[in-house]
Amino acid sequence: MRISILFLLLALSGPSHAYPQPTRLVSGMVISGEGSGPLEGVAVGVKGTNIISGSQQDGMFYIEVPANDSILVFAHDEYQTTEIRLAGGNEYHVVLNKGRNRPQTRAAVSVSGAWRAVFDIRPGVEVPFNFEIRTTEGGGLKAFFRNADEWFEGGRVLQTADSLYILLDQFDNELAFRVQPDGLNGVLRKQDGSGSPLPVRAAPGITYRFEDNGIPPSRDLSGTYDVTFTTANGKEEKSVGLFRQQGNKLSGTFLHITGDSRYLEGIVEGNDFYLSSFFGSGPAYYKGTFTADGHITGETVGVHGGQQFTGVLNASAALPDAYRLTWLKEGYTSFDFSFPDINGHLISPRDEKFKNKVVIITIGGTWCPNCVDETSFLAPFYKANQARGVEVISIQYERQTDSAFVRKVLTRMRQRYDIQYDQVFGGIADKQAVAASLPALNSFLAFPTTIFIDKKGRVAKIHTGYTGPATGQYYQDFVKEFNGEVDTLVRE
Repeated sequence: MRISILFLLLALSGPSHAYPQPTRLVSGMVISGEGSGPLEGVAVGVKGTNIISGSQQDGMFYIEVPANDSILVFAHDEYQTTEIRLAGGNEYHVVLNKGRNRPQTRAAVSVSGAWRAVFDIRPGVEVPFNFEIRTTEGGGLKAFFRNADEWFEGGRVLQTADSLYILLDQFDNELAFRVQPDGLNGVLRKQDGSGSPLPVRAAPGITYRFEDNGIPPSRDLSGTYDVTFTTANGKEEKSVGLFRQQGNKLSGTFLHITGDSRYLEGIVEGNDFYLSSFFGSGPAYYKGTFTADGHITGETVGVHGGQQFTGVLNASAALPDAYRLTWLKEGYTSFDFSFPDINGHLISPRDEKFKNKVVIITIGGTWCPNCVDETSFLAPFYKANQARGVEVISIQYERQTDSAFVRKVLTRMRQRYDIQYDQVFGGIADKQAVAASLPALNSFLAFPTTIFIDKKGRVAKIHTGYTGPATGQYYQDFVKEFNGEVDTLVRE
């Protein structure tokens, strides 16, 4: 892949300039002329600029181009480089034929190793995170994001002599960097170019997250906290804060009825603490203060807003029972639906495949961090329990509803986690839309929500939200209760 991108870079050679206004988004599919279907990993660039994108697993590409005449260049190290001149349309399907390009002698700068990056989410507000770029067995590059105890596989890395792209396929995002002598400078953006890009920069060889200013912690913040988050309009939400401090290093998470905030990592300085996280979706940033008597106050800071929070040390802090927040409306005993899979085949719990089986139905989306954690649990769980008469159906609600997008994101998740159970598409990722499409539920509060169906097709339990591995013992308790409920239903 590196040879093809370097070849493309030379093909694009010309003055580096910003796009003139206006611009337009061009998309399409790259297909192999040998009949092998869509091509992934094709470098796509605008001739005469340094703008480069790439095709995804389903062969789709998205690239912003000047509104006037442009030429797109398509390059792959096993196919002939192809140029097309854009006309008035915004969608193009391109066929590449076999035939290797000549290797180029120009070498790309090595980007492997540790990086410390910083999002500039607002003027004066920086959110740091850490990642590593590693060489895979096949010789490619992948990025891994570190947050506390977790290394999360972020995605493939495409490199040119002066550009670097980290394809965050799980969340349909990408980090697009310009390679500079002292590091990387770029943006986090959607792969299709929609939305507003978020500035980000990275420096090599740095493993710390928050810079240590030499201020020792005034006390140990470790423990469990009763926490209340308050929105700008005054709405309150109860939470449980979990903190673990070693020296001045801090890790933690917040449990909500909808799920947890995953792995947070940070630092303690005097009476102040700072936590952040990034693994491909969007950055998270918390800052606060604490007192000697176990009280904390602080805020979350985001691109468009934030929340205040207060808390008090309480070893018995707990949330409402997650099995008592969602239930069937009066008059319902079963849970029914009929939704299509990515091939258009309708799937329903009433199908013959699910008769006399224990069925677990999970309601989520590929964009949802807690749903990703649940999938990483359910995929191996299903393999281990299918032979016992257990089935799983995943209903996915996504941020776009066109069939090409749905096929792309569901296929990516299926391949990444080796999902062998059924996935269906329920509609747009909106809680009110979910409730309307599943009228048996009293309400819909959280992605994910998990429904346990017994062998007679009756709803046994409904679990709201997800308690992931970042919560430690809370996660272990969840797994034990989950397995216990399935064991009970299998025996009945």
